[in-house]
Amino acid sequence: MPQIAAQHQSTDGDLQSTERNQLLRCMPRAEYHRLRSLLTTVPLEQRQTLFERNEPIAQVYFPETCALSIMAEAQEGGPVEVSAVGNEGFVGVPVLLDAQSTPYRAMVQIPGDAKRIAAAAFRSMTDERPLLKRFLMRYPLFLLHQLAQSVACARLHSLSERCARWLLVAHDRVLSDTLPLTQGFLAEMLAVHRPGVSVAAEMLQQAGLIRYSRGKITILDRRGLEAVACSCYRITRDAYEQLFPDNATCPPPEGEASGARGTASHSVS
Repeated sequence: MPQIAAQHQSTDGDLQSTERNQLLRCMPRAEYHRLRSLLTTVPLEQRQTLFERNEPIAQVYFPETCALSIMAEAQEGGPVEVSAVGNEGFVGVPVLLDAQSTPYRAMVQIPGDAKRIAAAAFRSMTDERPLLKRFLMRYPLFLLHQLAQSVACARLHSLSERCARWLLVAHDRVLSDTLPLTQGFLAEMLAVHRPGVSVAAEMLQQAGLIRYSRGKITILDRRGLEAVACSCYRITRDAYEQLFPDNATCPPPEGEASGARGTASHSVS
């Protein structure tokens, strides 16, 4: 019996170490394995709506290779992204805070996979397991910081700096050098007119930092992009690491770039 139990524990550890979502990979092991039994992997398509504003939230999502946006409705100019969520977190925070709905809409900005759990099951599990809830409650604090920093960023920094920052965030979230994004969609996420994004993207491309064509933006020089991005990128990343210090001891799955800590230059042929 002891040998069987040890083997099971090793297998459980291996399963958690392969998780592409940072919260799942770094949460306490017992909490992870209780939660994992209720998670299902699903593919998400670009612009897919996960929940509408002021309507019941049915599912909670832990992104793996996709990036999601929390959108606020503006009376003029259409929706505005107030928060980006990827493999560093989860979408469905109101459920954790014992709310049924939110005045914001959640949608997919970059397609990919996510793990999903029914909101009712997630609520029950976090209510029954205080350690799990305490761990996950750090994430709303990060979202609050991210929102505050985004407001300051929009007020103080140039569009090219903000564009570089947004691309870095997206790069971290999806762990891929190639992002399926049109300039029009990027303009929508930054809440600016498309011509401005076209100029900013062209500057980054001429500098050899990115390449864009046919609805795809490829990161060519990660370090260079970090150098031209505003300081908000590093400030927000540092805030995540302060809230989740265990993340430093949870490297990403073998062969994948580190999301929240990746600073190595990426080369794409």
